[in-house]
Amino acid sequence: MPTQASLLPLPELVPEQEHLTGYIPTVFGPVEFREWKKQLERIDEILRSSVVEQTFQRLSLARRNEEERRAAASENRPVYEWSTGEQAYYQRLSSQALRCNVARTLTGGSFRDFGCRLAESPLLQGFCKLDRIDTVRIPGKSALQRYSQWLPEEEMRKVIDTLRAEASAWDESGGQPLDLTEALDLEAYFLDTTCVKLHIHFPVDWVLLRDAARTLMKAAILIRKRGLKVRMEEPAEFLKRMNQLCMKMTHARRKKDGKRARKAVLREMKKLSKIIAGHAARHRELLEQRWQETDLKEGEARQIMERIDMILKQLPQAIRQAHERIIGERQLKNGEKILSLYEGHAAVYVRGKAGAEVEFGSQLLLGESESGVIVDWELVNGNPRADTKMLSRSLDRLEQTSGGASIRRVCGDRGFDSKANRALLEDGGIYNAICPKAPGELKQRMKETEFAGMQTRRSQTEARISIFKNGFLGGPLLSKGYGNQNREVAWSVLAHNLWVIARMPRGAARTLAKAS
Repeated sequence: MPTQASLLPLPELVPEQEHLTGYIPTVFGPVEFREWKKQLERIDEILRSSVVEQTFQRLSLARRNEEERRAAASENRPVYEWSTGEQAYYQRLSSQALRCNVARTLTGGSFRDFGCRLAESPLLQGFCKLDRIDTVRIPGKSALQRYSQWLPEEEMRKVIDTLRAEASAWDESGGQPLDLTEALDLEAYFLDTTCVKLHIHFPVDWVLLRDAARTLMKAAILIRKRGLKVRMEEPAEFLKRMNQLCMKMTHARRKKDGKRARKAVLREMKKLSKIIAGHAARHRELLEQRWQETDLKEGEARQIMERIDMILKQLPQAIRQAHERIIGERQLKNGEKILSLYEGHAAVYVRGKAGAEVEFGSQLLLGESESGVIVDWELVNGNPRADTKMLSRSLDRLEQTSGGASIRRVCGDRGFDSKANRALLEDGGIYNAICPKAPGELKQRMKETEFAGMQTRRSQTEARISIFKNGFLGGPLLSKGYGNQNREVAWSVLAHNLWVIARMPRGAARTLAKAS
């Protein structure tokens, strides 16, 4: 669903004043560094010569203007009009956010690690537009985290679509906007699904009670430090008891009567969890009534209360789940299970593969062109969906951009094969290279030269998924919440596509000019 900012016309950019920058010395030695430097310089050239960076800046300005209009309407005041200098500053800040996110994704570090690496690397400072000759100001981990949330996922798609359109276009003079030898070919479309692991504990039922106790007591500690206390033992004592019960539960399995011992320990954990929930609820009520007396801001107090509410809402279901599984020895349906108290959209993903019979996380669809550029993706919120249902949604998304009109062939594994999908591709005039489910039909179709070639190329999509997950997205995902995770996938797609396009052969004219 497009946001209000995305429906408004994008504002025009104002000219920015270039600052004096430092000199990056030539480094002799490791070839890996020279390749890394060449790659960053090529990506920098792509961002500067194309409209990708400008699109990101204009989307950022539109979103900032919409936020100002909403704030002015809620406060019943006139809308603040930016001066040219203020707009130019925000444009530079948006450009820094874009480049810092791309560089951090390429290096694969955390916010803290990337901040340190950025501070000590003149090469990264130059790429991120931070290499001023007078003073170099490096964003800290909090600023880098804000950069990662600069634009929502639906607007990041527009930036990625702009890059894809630039890579697949020819200008009026017959040249390529990104100086590629050959424009990106979007006729062939290869897609597959995978599971993105989330940063959650292995979903053992009694572990949920331990997580709930830790979150509630840590919130109570924050409240009690501000002088708001109810009558109870120290929260650390409850954490100690819960940890002791967790150790008993772990070792009970090794005993001769382990099943009976586990049931007895769980009964103690249930009783302790209810006591902890009662203390947390009273602290939450006290904070709501008297937060003005503390040094907490309203947003900080609200965050603590929402954290307590989130756990208290799920705790009865978590207790029931542990009771049914351990004491009642009854199985629950996947839709009724709580896999994580913090990632409610996490789901059981039955893979059926060696070493990964079952995974816990979110389903991810990736669609790539023949050159390896990712042209579409979808991170599923909740339980996995059938692959047959994801093909039509992917084609619908591509139809809304210029890339949809270019698709002439679609290839996927047998999970995408269905009668409805066959009819969909036939009606759209798209060649169906999806692997049939029937072995006899597959044997017959493998006699077709084009089908066999597409199926041979499809094997590379598995490698593309591995490169994307391990080299760019990372695993498990460290961001919290579906919205942030969806945005993180979009940033990884952008960095991946820039990396792929930067490695493509360049135009002969530009190459000869640089050589001379």
